[in-house]
Order: sequence, then structure tokens, then C-alpha cells
Amino acid sequence: MGAYCNGNVSLSPSYDVASAEDPRFCKHVHDNVHGNIYLDSLSLKFIDTEQFQRLRELKQLGFTNMVYPGAVHSRFEHSLGVYWLASQCVEKLKTYQGLELGIDRFDIQTVKLAGLLHDVGHGPFSHLFEREFLPQVISGSDWSHEQMSVDMVDYIVDEHHIDVYPQMIRRVKEMILASSEYAPSMSSSEKSFLYDIVANGRNGIDVDKFDYLLRDCRACGLGCNFEFQRLLETMRVLDDEICYRAKDYLTIHKMFATRADLYRTVYTHPKVKAIELMVVDALVHANSYLGISSNIHDPSEYWKLDDTIIKTIETTPNQELKEARELILRIRRRNLYQFCNEYPVPKDMLDNYKKVTAQDIVCSQKSGGVTLKEEDVAVCNVKIDLTRGKHNPLERYSAKNNHAC
Repeated sequence: MGAYCNGNVSLSPSYDVASAEDPRFCKHVHDNVHGNIYLDSLSLKFIDTEQFQRLRELKQLGFTNMVYPGAVHSRFEHSLGVYWLASQCVEKLKTYQGLELGIDRFDIQTVKLAGLLHDVGHGPFSHLFEREFLPQVISGSDWSHEQMSVDMVDYIVDEHHIDVYPQMIRRVKEMILASSEYAPSMSSSEKSFLYDIVANGRNGIDVDKFDYLLRDCRACGLGCNFEFQRLLETMRVLDDEICYRAKDYLTIHKMFATRADLYRTVYTHPKVKAIELMVVDALVHANSYLGISSNIHDPSEYWKLDDTIIKTIETTPNQELKEARELILRIRRRNLYQFCNEYPVPKDMLDNYKKVTAQDIVCSQKSGGVTLKEEDVAVCNVKIDLTRGKHNPLERYSAKNNHAC
């Protein structure tokens, strides 16, 4: 095999980007959202590991299928979808601006791997694990699935002796972290626009959203009038950032509006939230016995944790799991926590809004009738926006060539 050179960076002679794209070493799978997806040989080395295959056991939407029965798609499908869209995105840019931007096969392979591996460290039950469960069992927990994905990439490379250039893995990890609080600073020489593709921390327009919005809508039987294909065709790079035509404003707004609608109707559905609260309580009760949170910083053990932990709780007869088992049994028999009320906070009050707690509810009850205790009440403070809080993600424009950045 021949060595590959990317500017001042030379790849080891044992690894050749060109061979990864050779059709003889590729496979294809049929995805129910994107059709045929072609998997290159290097990506297959990551896919064919027990750590990546674990994603088959992680439902993309956690317990949403208890309300929307079709929502049983997995992180595995989503990861393949993001891989494919990332590939399509960078290939489009290469077609239209390849010479100008200096996009090469090394860049293409890096972006594809970032799309494939961006969720490889994700926790069970959608975002419930890191946002609801861990803060209750680990005080001040700052664990994130993005950071674990980065750690897991390193572990997979070492454990399976995957022959891949370290510079490529470094950039893959940076792209995975690009929209998180751990996002690395990038110099202007690193083709910053590539970091907008998988996890865009600048404006939230990325192929991760393109895939999960369409996939979640389809799985839940909801309409989705956002068409990402138009954006892939018309996007261009200006000043090292991926930009879109100003006249595609409505298409991009539909993307953010679709995401907000999914939060209102699916992700925060009252029954879904009730089930999630019960699952969190069950996990908290089971944690001391099963040590669910004990290996969250150790990829060699963490990869063994997936959605099947619920079945473990349900079928293990030990007395220590009695309370957790009873909660899971209540979910099975649809004896759920009851939804009481919701209060939408007016926009003009958001700046001074203090999160409501169970203590607030208990202290405000009137005398007479049943007296509630704090443990009887669960409060969910849900914030739904267009990914940038009160700010409009489309407010930033470049006048160049009528493109918006």
C-alpha cells in the first residue's frame, strides 16, 4: 500500500485512505430513511466491534415507544444515517468547492468516521441517563455522552488494533466534541468548516439533526416537511464556515420548528415523562446493588451497559431490587405516575423565572384534603427553544453572495 500525504501530514504506509474507498472492500446496507448506505472498509472495522454493536441495544428515543409504538429505532440506525449524511455533505462540498477548499480523501474519511462514532458513548434510555439519573446518584455530575464517545473511540482503536492514523482520530474526536462544552479551540489552518458538518456548535445546523428529525418523525408516524436535501445541494463555504442561501431561510426555520414540535409532542409527552421519572426512580433504587453508575468513566466496562439493564432489574429476584422491580412492574401494567398540570411561562417572564421545585408545590398547597409530601411530587422544568435559547439561530448573516452563515 502507498503512503498518503495531507500537507505536512504523512500517513503510515500500512494505512491507505484510497483502499478504504475501494468498492471491493465496502459493504452496503439498506436504511429505511436514506435507502442504500455504503460502508467503507475502515468504518466497517469500527462497526464490527462489540462496542459499536452495543448501539443496537439503545433505543434512540428511550421509552417513547410506550406511547408511540413505532419509536423502536436504535442509536445504531441513527449512527449509520449520520455517517451517510456526513459523507454526502463533504462530498457535495468537494464537488462544488473541492479545489478552492483543499478537500481531500483524508478529510472525507475523517468526517465520515466522526458521523459514525458521534454517539458511540451514548448512555441508555436516550438522554435520561446523563440528565436525570446520574445527577441523582453522583453529586455535581458533569458526565457527558460526547466525552465518553471520545474515550470510547480511543478504546476501540486500542482494543481492536485498528490501523488508523492518529491525526485522523484526533480530528474525529474534535468533531464529536464540536457542539459540546468540551469543544476544542481550532486554528484557522484546520479547515474549520469541516467541524460544522456533524455537530455544529456555531448555529446547530448539522447532519446529526437532519437524520434524527426525519427518523424520529417517521418512527412516530408524524409528518416532516423539512427537506435537508435542498440544503445539501445549495450550501457553500464562506470564510471557513458552511453557509446557506438567504432564500433557504424558511427551509432552515422548518428544521428548528420541527425539532421544537417533536419536543412538545413526543420527547416531553406527559406519559413519556411519567415513565421516564419512574425509570429514573427504579435506576436510583437499583444503583447501589447493581453499580450502574460505577463504570461511567471506564470504556472497557461502560460499553456493557445498555437498555437491557431494565430487564436485569425486572428478572433479578434479590430483595435489594424489590422497590426497583415494583416500579418496572407498574410501568408494565400501566400504573403510571399521574400528570397533574402544566404551566407555560410567558416569554417576558423568562429572565426572572426560577425553576419550580417539589418543595414549592408542597408549600403552596391549601389546607384540607390530602396533604402532599415532597416525595409525592415530581416537577419537570422543560425548556423548548430553537437550540440557542432566546436567540434566533438564523439571526446571523453574511451579505456575501446572498448566503446566510
